[in-house]
Amino acid sequence: MIFSITAKRLISYDSSSSDGKLWKQFDAFLQGLLAFPLYIPGTAFYKCMQDNKTLMNEKIALDLLFLLLFAGFETTSSGITATLKFLTGDPKALQELTEEHNNIRKRRANPDSAITWEEYKSMKFTSHVIHEALRLANIAPVMFRKATEEVHIKGYTIPKGSKIMVNPSSIHLDPTIYKDPNAFNPWRWKDTTEPVGGSSKDFMAFGGGLRLCVGADFAKLQMAIFLHCLVTKYR
Repeated sequence: MIFSITAKRLISYDSSSSDGKLWKQFDAFLQGLLAFPLYIPGTAFYKCMQDNKTLMNEKIALDLLFLLLFAGFETTSSGITATLKFLTGDPKALQELTEEHNNIRKRRANPDSAITWEEYKSMKFTSHVIHEALRLANIAPVMFRKATEEVHIKGYTIPKGSKIMVNPSSIHLDPTIYKDPNAFNPWRWKDTTEPVGGSSKDFMAFGGGLRLCVGADFAKLQMAIFLHCLVTKYR
């Protein structure tokens, strides 16, 4: 569902009238993205790497559009899956989430009308649920950066030019930052300033700095709309 919507919006691709080839290629790309790098026919990595190595041209530009599909799809679908998993195990959180969205419907002239921007911005507890699910799920397990200058930190020196692997879960599950860090507790965000733009030094579900995921707000918007439809129209 998310792939079809995103592909139609970004590149005018209508999945209902296609042979599904684009989805098959996209799925091969996803499977190989974090696969063990064995370049042997039949492996996920081999399928992912079937692309000519050329300089920037029209084909590479199309590849970049393809990457936008990844940014709009992978985080959102994984985030929704994680959110549903945590809500299933927490009836109290599910009840408060449902009440928030039912109250939004009650305030409308037509309960089945489309969600407005003002309604989306009023979904405070929904935002807490989404951030808490992303904190626990750690959908982006690692991030890579390069030191542009020599860095001195806690007695260690990171030489200029070093490649750094950042592990967000080491922050997201740090008990000195989050009390009882392994517990799903969306209420913890009521007393905490939520990360503006999707990132802070204590929350890196969407990366951080200049390389912050450009689809962060888009992903959270999709997740909120999905949750609204789920709790108001299904049980």
